[in-house]
Amino acid sequence: MPVTQDRATRAQDAARSEAIAEYAVVGEPVEPDLEGIVELAASICGVPSAVINIIDDRSQHQIAAVGFEPSVCPREDSMCDVVLHQPGSVVVPDARLDERFRDSPFVTGTIASVRFYASSPLVTPSGVPIGTLCVFDERSRDLDPKRSRALELLSRQVVDVLELRRTTLELERSNEQLALFAGQVSHDLRNPLAALAGFLELAASSPEMASAPTASLALERAEAAAERMGAMVEDLLEYARIGGALRRAPVDLAAVVAAARDDLDAAVASTGAILDVGTLPRVMGDATLLVALMQNLLSNAIKFSAAAGRSPRVAVRAEPISSGWRISVDDDGPGVPAEERARVFDLLERAGRPDVEGLGIGLSTCRRIVEAHGGRIGIDASPSGGASVSFVLPAVD
Repeated sequence: MPVTQDRATRAQDAARSEAIAEYAVVGEPVEPDLEGIVELAASICGVPSAVINIIDDRSQHQIAAVGFEPSVCPREDSMCDVVLHQPGSVVVPDARLDERFRDSPFVTGTIASVRFYASSPLVTPSGVPIGTLCVFDERSRDLDPKRSRALELLSRQVVDVLELRRTTLELERSNEQLALFAGQVSHDLRNPLAALAGFLELAASSPEMASAPTASLALERAEAAAERMGAMVEDLLEYARIGGALRRAPVDLAAVVAAARDDLDAAVASTGAILDVGTLPRVMGDATLLVALMQNLLSNAIKFSAAAGRSPRVAVRAEPISSGWRISVDDDGPGVPAEERARVFDLLERAGRPDVEGLGIGLSTCRRIVEAHGGRIGIDASPSGGASVSFVLPAVD
């Protein structure tokens, strides 16, 4: 196969596999509505057997069938794969006489002894063929244009059922996210609330609050923290909605880290943490969500390093890469064991440290924010032996 054709085939397979995954129908119990459609297809076409075939890059999955038990077979054995990209219905009165099918194990008797075969492709709204609605018989026969047209209409009904399933699954996932949203907001607001309380306490304890520069500065910082809380709540609510879009704009990452550092003032002061921030770029993203991201990462780095009995040293660096900027947050804490690094980004995971305060929400929120910006986040060992969390953000260009 020529290189360009091979590349195009791989791209088609990838698009089809992605579309199939969104429907989450392979390997699941049969949808009653799909079962009803195959029964109707068999009845209209006057045949004993009908099936809905979903074809990914490796296999044909029979997700609903009448006349036999659905199963899975290699893609290369599939009759439907041969005509998957052909528009409209395919009608074959006797597969033994058709060079496309005569050597198929479904025709030769190895798997079955199909003679009559007819199918219509299942095409997603975005134009990706993912399988077929197929009817067949072990006797030769034909299919008149009216019944052939009915088969096409039923194949569209199959896609409608799958689309409804996809939408329902998205709503269920959204409801789960919203159910956890109160915990996430509580987690993300804890640090700025602590900063706000500390600044106000400092202002209130000043004997000359009205005129003292210290009190005035503390009140200004308290006001800034309160504004950031309001913006964070608004953006996180928007982010939790289905289809909620980020407010993308050029963002000065140095200003983002400075804002996060201000919200962590109490933690920095109480632990003696040293933040070493290198030259940071401008990136394209949502400024408020990026503050929440950096606040979580810096807070984790300080918290876990301090729990190890040392004054935390945290370094923030940026490195240009082809897809934008790789940002890293390194600490000198105990680190994360290699076998736990993947799951620490799951909700409510604590990386084996029950002695450290927290709900296991922060890194899960970080992953959601980074992925919403089109990037990926991961964790490794830092040069100082602690944890190194790195993620990718798009450049302004």
